[in-house]
Amino acid sequence: MKPTESGAETIQRVLSGYDLGRKIRQLRLRKKIALVDLGKHTGLSSSMLSQLENGKLIPTLPTLARIAMVFDVGLEHFFGDKRGEKLFAVVRAKERMRFPERADAPNPAYFFECLAFSSHGKGLQAYLADFPRRAPSEVSDHYHEGSEFLYVLEGALAIRFQNEEHELRTGDSVHLDASAPHSYRGISKNPARAIVITVPPRI
Repeated sequence: MKPTESGAETIQRVLSGYDLGRKIRQLRLRKKIALVDLGKHTGLSSSMLSQLENGKLIPTLPTLARIAMVFDVGLEHFFGDKRGEKLFAVVRAKERMRFPERADAPNPAYFFECLAFSSHGKGLQAYLADFPRRAPSEVSDHYHEGSEFLYVLEGALAIRFQNEEHELRTGDSVHLDASAPHSYRGISKNPARAIVITVPPRI
């Protein structure tokens, strides 16, 4: 089992993916402003600014807002994708976190890990999901907008779609309209494992 990550560690890990320090440094060099002068404009020490640029510190939102005002850019400059930049985001196995179906569920029907949490502006959501063995009475239907695709990597699970149940085993897959009531439950001795992809509805 992966070690539990604190809330502060999670925030730092997610924000580090935006490479804020590099973007601050690029703005400063583009404007040809020294660290000392930027410090005078923002009220921050040159030492702190240097640590921010080198990624040793993660800026708070008020700090980032001060820097943005000096360079006359919006906060979206730091968090938005650049036009023309091709999407490429690697997620390491050790970086993922495992979550239950619902935080308050005593016996979750499944556990999941987000496979592309560091990608921005993506048109789909990808998950690695584990389905412990569960009785039909232990799971409930859910639904959401868009469509859903599931591919079974190992084990067996049952999917209930519009009150009809279907068995899926290793190598099987299903594509469904996620706006219809559906549910999954593990039916093999060991938890089933699957890749799940959800896609928002077409406009």
